[in-house]
Amino acid sequence: MARTIAFLAYPGFQILDVTGPLAAFEIAGRCARQPYDIRVMALEAGPVASSSGVLLMAGPLVDPAQVDTLVVAGGDGVNVASAEPVLLDYARAVAERARRVTSVCSGTFLLAAAGLLDGRRVTTHWYRTSSFARRFPQVRLEADRIFIRDGAYWTSAGITAGIDLALALVAEDQGEAIARRTARQLVVPYRRQGGQSQFSTLLEMQGASSRFGDLLAWVRDNLSRPLTVEDLAAQAAMSPRNFARAFAAEQGVTPAKAVEQLRLEVARDLVEESPASLDRIALETGFGDTERMRRAFIRTFGAPPQAIRRSA
Repeated sequence: MARTIAFLAYPGFQILDVTGPLAAFEIAGRCARQPYDIRVMALEAGPVASSSGVLLMAGPLVDPAQVDTLVVAGGDGVNVASAEPVLLDYARAVAERARRVTSVCSGTFLLAAAGLLDGRRVTTHWYRTSSFARRFPQVRLEADRIFIRDGAYWTSAGITAGIDLALALVAEDQGEAIARRTARQLVVPYRRQGGQSQFSTLLEMQGASSRFGDLLAWVRDNLSRPLTVEDLAAQAAMSPRNFARAFAAEQGVTPAKAVEQLRLEVARDLVEESPASLDRIALETGFGDTERMRRAFIRTFGAPPQAIRRSA
């Protein structure tokens, strides 16, 4: 029997969160000559308006016993959707029976609101990580991942990362060869390098209301300094202990991790766009030496600076 892939949409969903993974499952089924039973569903069957205003036709909620894989889309409407008792109960019912429960982008919020992610490792769109960490402290958020699997639960980063997630699910179902053929048909990399931090800036992540926005701007302008917790606390006019606690609570990352992300962001820009030597870049961005910078690049981007410069 065909595996049923059920996409959950709601008013204000991000259309690519559905159509991107959906296309991957469609093409994979054709490549494997074993099509999936793909459904798009909503609380109320009929046309559902995406965040762009484009309508997508949805059927009624699929019987939980028939769902092999649930895919919860993200989007601007997720806050309303994650407060809808019927949808939360439905997600819980599916989770009791389905082989896999997944989310794309901020769809993670709905699964977390249903209590399905407590104690689990998850990711979400980089722009939502701070608010997610504050709202769901019981969930183990890993903000820089493209996607994460924790048992039967799979979560992905923002929007196009849903395609990465779908390819990984296809690989589990149909094998690596079919997943690679699917990626070629989609004209996307089968396994892209690095985490989602390469697609964002920490300053954007904080938003205009961040109490530490000015501090982070100062950090970005002073990356060649050591930038210890004590340095940052003094700049913020706080004690180191209170500063570290308040910063982590608001940003969802430690001060040290935030500094490293800013160092990496600036260093990668310089590696890709400037003729400066790697030694010079390491000094200017506060890594101190190229070996330390190389280890940070591999850990975050999946490739050393030399390879990233060649690629650029």
